[in-house]
Amino acid sequence: MDLKYIKYEKKDHLAYITFNRPEVMNAMHPPCHLEMDSVWDDFVADRNLWVAIVTGAGDKAFSAGNDLKYTAAHAGEPFPRSKGGFAGITARFDITKPIIAAVNGFALGGGCEIALACDIIIAADHARFGLPEPRVGLMAGAGGVHRMPRHIPLKIAMGMMLTGRHITAAEAHRWGLANEVVALKDLRATAEKWAAEIMECSPLSVQASKEAAYAGLHLLLEEACKTNFPATKKLFQSKDLIEGPRAFAEKRKPNWKNE
Repeated sequence: MDLKYIKYEKKDHLAYITFNRPEVMNAMHPPCHLEMDSVWDDFVADRNLWVAIVTGAGDKAFSAGNDLKYTAAHAGEPFPRSKGGFAGITARFDITKPIIAAVNGFALGGGCEIALACDIIIAADHARFGLPEPRVGLMAGAGGVHRMPRHIPLKIAMGMMLTGRHITAAEAHRWGLANEVVALKDLRATAEKWAAEIMECSPLSVQASKEAAYAGLHLLLEEACKTNFPATKKLFQSKDLIEGPRAFAEKRKPNWKNE
């Protein structure tokens, strides 16, 4: 895979995805979005990959969002459209594998929307989150205006979105936006710790849990509980469903096959 703006690495069952434009605080432009489409396609297709960690290069920014200077310089030009939305992820809802955002600095605008589209957020203690689009005549249209009120209390979300103000990592943790806040030097190791804990579980169980949780959000509780989602069907027809109880009975760690 020929990538210019994204670093994509694989280690065992873990994918590392890094926005690699630190000179512009990892702001995203159309070529980035298209590269990320390819990265997510590969992540989904690779059965050996169970979890992804997403972060930004450097120590200043996860992503400052849309590259407005690039947008201004190419005004009027037709942009190729990403099938998955901003960073190939904000409009993509078919990824049942867990995604961890390791937020290493500013996560603003589209950068915040990327983090919101991930399942777990680990933040460096100097990170800041915000949807400042109205300050430049835009709106958080890559899912931010919908995801933020689903993640934190409505009045807090509305206050952020209508003023464009940032919140600190500590505030994000207090409101339940971030799972954990750590020193920058511990960010990668902490994200890897979370990934390792996830990978102790059956990957098919994790995928079924993620799919059902998100797909059931818009349903009434009774309807959600009665719905048999695709990943759930796959789980209950899997070899890992047999391996889990067997390993427990034999007092050993399960040998998950993801099948």
